[in-house]
Amino acid sequence: MLLSIRHETVYRYSHTVDHSVQIVRLTPRPEPGQRTLRWKLSSPGRQIEQLDAFGNVTHLITVDEPLEEIHLLAEGRVDTSDAEGTLPTEESGLSPLAFLAETSLTTPDDALRDFAARWTTRALADPDGLLDMGRAILGAVVWEPGVTTVEHDAAEALALGRGVCQDHAHIFAAVCRLHRIPSRYVSGYFHTGESTVASHAWADAWLGDDRGWFSVDVTHGTTAGPRHCRLAVGRDYMDAGPVRGVRRGGGEEALHVAVHVSGRPAPRPKRQKRDFQQQQQ
Repeated sequence: MLLSIRHETVYRYSHTVDHSVQIVRLTPRPEPGQRTLRWKLSSPGRQIEQLDAFGNVTHLITVDEPLEEIHLLAEGRVDTSDAEGTLPTEESGLSPLAFLAETSLTTPDDALRDFAARWTTRALADPDGLLDMGRAILGAVVWEPGVTTVEHDAAEALALGRGVCQDHAHIFAAVCRLHRIPSRYVSGYFHTGESTVASHAWADAWLGDDRGWFSVDVTHGTTAGPRHCRLAVGRDYMDAGPVRGVRRGGGEEALHVAVHVSGRPAPRPKRQKRDFQQQQQ
């Protein structure tokens, strides 16, 4: 599928910001299953691009001039694979075992351990079991924005019974890790069919060298597929979130985010006439 994406982030401040540093992950990952046709990240200040330890494209943006508004704009086109759930094997020096580690956002409490005990490790080593677990998470934590923030962990979201996509992804990762199944948090975009959407999050589970990563969008009750564009992966939101930063000055901050995603089927390669004639001989 061809996805056209425009992601605008505006920070407005009550006083002048003298200096700011931001780590931005708003560029599609260079991985099998998606091909970036065109992409541009616009910002004030200086940009330094690099790959982080997880293979994510990151930009370190430093602004030294006094500003009362910082405007980030990421836009471009991405061609995504038709594969559903199963991700093509990627060349990476990072072992999947790195995604077994508990983090501050995925550390379980007793209630989360009890929730995870509903499945055997063998059941979760299969795509059907992972999808079943995803449906159970969605039933236990009803999607409702404004209840949690990015600082709420998986156990807190489960206790509240309400949350959003990052909460679903954190719980999914926590359950997998309790069963010694590597799992990673994914941030990106999802084409819903509507032009105005928010950035999104889901999770991958490692099913072994022969099957690779299996990707589940808990919030939408489905596997991740051609309507998903992957920006970053990590152990949790703190590793893969779109923007993190620090600043000097500025006073109170107001944040405005607008994401627009549109999509259409990718054109099939044209069959050359000569090849067709050869097949008829």
